[in-house]
Amino acid sequence: MKAESIRKEIFSYGLVIIGSILFAVGDVMFVNPYHLAPGGVYGLANVFNALWGWKISLAGICMDVPLLIIGTIVLGPRFGVKTIVSVILIPIFTYVLESTWGYKPVIYDGTFMDVETVSSLSFMDGDDTRYFVPDFFLNTVVSGIIYGVAIGVIFRAGATSGGSDIISMIVHKYTKISLGILVLVVDSCISLTTLVIGNIRLPIYSIILIYIESKIIDLIVEGFTTYKTVFVVTDKINDVKDFIINDLERGGTCFSGVGLYQGQERKMIYVTLDRTGLVKLKGAIRRLDPNAFVNVIESSEIMGLGFKALPKDGD
Repeated sequence: MKAESIRKEIFSYGLVIIGSILFAVGDVMFVNPYHLAPGGVYGLANVFNALWGWKISLAGICMDVPLLIIGTIVLGPRFGVKTIVSVILIPIFTYVLESTWGYKPVIYDGTFMDVETVSSLSFMDGDDTRYFVPDFFLNTVVSGIIYGVAIGVIFRAGATSGGSDIISMIVHKYTKISLGILVLVVDSCISLTTLVIGNIRLPIYSIILIYIESKIIDLIVEGFTTYKTVFVVTDKINDVKDFIINDLERGGTCFSGVGLYQGQERKMIYVTLDRTGLVKLKGAIRRLDPNAFVNVIESSEIMGLGFKALPKDGD
């Protein structure tokens, strides 16, 4: 193995370790004290902890490992070594925090109390029950950011955190229902289990947490640069083409199509640009051909010459 490949592998495993630590911090110190369940195996583990006092780490790994085995049998060996490492490290770091920090909240409104007050949550401090006045909104935002960074970093390393996503993959294989919809349904059902704890706000804040988490994951995995795919139908095809090549210094594809209404052959340009390039292109088209047809599509991932490199085998 070349030195560059070794460095990349070491860096990837370093990301898995960092992501696993952050996940444990977010779960034990922020999510669990508020009895939230933002989907996944550890969301369910938090509910078990609130109901019966089970350790999050033990409940998590007792669900993760069987799911990983079942997923490998049903879906094939698609879960790499890094995913297995992540599945092992997360409960280890979670256990360490449970044993040292406990379940005390980091964010709360007011001080810890020895008697229950209105709108308070409790946690075990040794043999004593302590109460605190929660700050749900701030804690949800911070939890979403930490979870998002943790899972995003794990994804960047080429791994996953396993868990309930495997259930979605299995159902997708046999039903062909969209994987995105299945993940949303599974995570939402897990979030709704917080209703058994007896507080209607818990599933609501859990779903908000999931939304924040998903946006942060996108930023970590895809980066801050967003790209737009643009289709332009215009009679000034050469002028628009020259502007894209000379002024924007981008390439594109030009192909022919036939209009449905008049049946005339028209030229169309296909080009992918960042946000700044799109603004410039729209201004130029407005000047060159006010009657042009422009369709802008959000592009989640662009790979190839001039953009992100295509992945190598195994990436």
